[in-house]
Amino acid sequence: MAADRAYRYRDEVIEQLRHHGVHPSERTRPELVHEFVSDQYRYELRRLRDRLLKNEFPKHEYYGRVVELRKRYWLVSMAPGEWLVS
Repeated sequence: MAADRAYRYRDEVIEQLRHHGVHPSERTRPELVHEFVSDQYRYELRRLRDRLLKNEFPKHEYYGRVVELRKRYWLVSMAPGEWLVS
């Protein structure tokens, strides 16, 4: 059964997930965690755009801020299966 499967996440993935407040167990499907972190990333992007529209920082800084955000959420660029020890 898939529900009984144990997942072993790579150490660097677990470390990054904890930076985002995510603590998956060995029973947590990587697809579910990936979706959650991806949702967080999109939320942060929308928040950043909203701050730009409120003129909280100059427009010329927007691109750099998006790049920094992407660096913090580099896990979303990986497929969920890549998060696991092979």
